[in-house]
Amino acid sequence: VQLQASGGGLVQAGGSLRLSCAASGRTFSKYVMGWFRQAPGKEREFVAAISKTGANVNYADFVKGRFTISRGNLKNTAYLQMNSLKPEDTAVYYCAADSTSLWTTTQASMYAYWGQGTQVTVSS
Repeated sequence: VQLQASGGGLVQAGGSLRLSCAASGRTFSKYVMGWFRQAPGKEREFVAAISKTGANVNYADFVKGRFTISRGNLKNTAYLQMNSLKPEDTAVYYCAADSTSLWTTTQASMYAYWGQGTQVTVSS
């Protein structure tokens, strides 16, 4: 499956962005979808994941209550709605997919397919 992330940009603290991850090439509903981020000088970290049907979601503690992951299997797209953004949310955000991982998987190494990343910059 090929993944294309989009929707990043520059936003002020407290603002919102919606990231999209468009998938092509394989049956989208067969994949758990995840979002990760990587700030300069830091390791890639888990942000959120959603099960194949969309019935189950998992979030990193630092985004709970602020970010929402969703998916539209008919549109072959996953989303990350980000509200109440903070400067520390500044990073390159990546979407990822895997057909065998569980929606509870938080390790980047368990995801087989990755998008190219989209930059999110939050100014104070």
